[in-house]
Amino acid sequence: MDKVVSSAAEAVADIPDGATLSVGGFGLCGIPSVLIQALLEAGTTDLEAVSNNCGVDDWGLGLLLSEKRIRRMISSYVGENKEFARQYLSGELEVELTPQGTLAERMRAGGSGIPAFFTATGVGTQVAEGGLPWKYDSEGNVVVSSPAKQTQTFETAEGPREFVLEHAIVADFGLVRAWKGDRHGNLVYRDSARNFNPLAAMSGRVTVAEVEELVEPGELDPNEVHTPGVFVQRVVALTPEQAADKRIEKRTVRERA
Repeated sequence: MDKVVSSAAEAVADIPDGATLSVGGFGLCGIPSVLIQALLEAGTTDLEAVSNNCGVDDWGLGLLLSEKRIRRMISSYVGENKEFARQYLSGELEVELTPQGTLAERMRAGGSGIPAFFTATGVGTQVAEGGLPWKYDSEGNVVVSSPAKQTQTFETAEGPREFVLEHAIVADFGLVRAWKGDRHGNLVYRDSARNFNPLAAMSGRVTVAEVEELVEPGELDPNEVHTPGVFVQRVVALTPEQAADKRIEKRTVRERA
């Protein structure tokens, strides 16, 4: 039951080239930065990443992106990362843009054993009708676009309404960061760092969690556990220095009165 491994390098050593990763975090908040750095140092490439966004140019998934280790992204936001936009528009990166709530539910469904679900989000748009550019060539021509999705009308409290079918996401590996975790893999996230982390943990077939504070089994209040250990296969305890290294995505200041 002890899922603790000695280092981040050991935790990601068996992630192969071409793997699909579900990665927690929102912007730079709650991202598994130590595991991402270990992947960078391991030289793993040709990755498909499922994450709300792709970090920034010099931190988080942006580090893998800048080294062209990511082949494809499934995400809902591309802001704050100039290299992400450049690679996408120049045909170097395939990007499946997905509405944020839909992305969250696709990841949750993958971890819950639900193969697909209907949602009203995207009905009447290219999300449902197809044609969203997924990949360009070097000349700016669309070479891969999103397919049309199945739609169906259901009776609701407001009357008949059309919904679009979305498929669940199951990744080969999940990478998450938690505030606290025990040796059995039970995780607690702090405040807004909870974001996509529980969903990324659920959708990974093998989930690796870096934890800022490792505690012994029984020390966590079961009512406070956000991700049960059944979803986590490996735990990496961070050093105090690693736990304290948290970047600010956009610093905003004002003059003192």
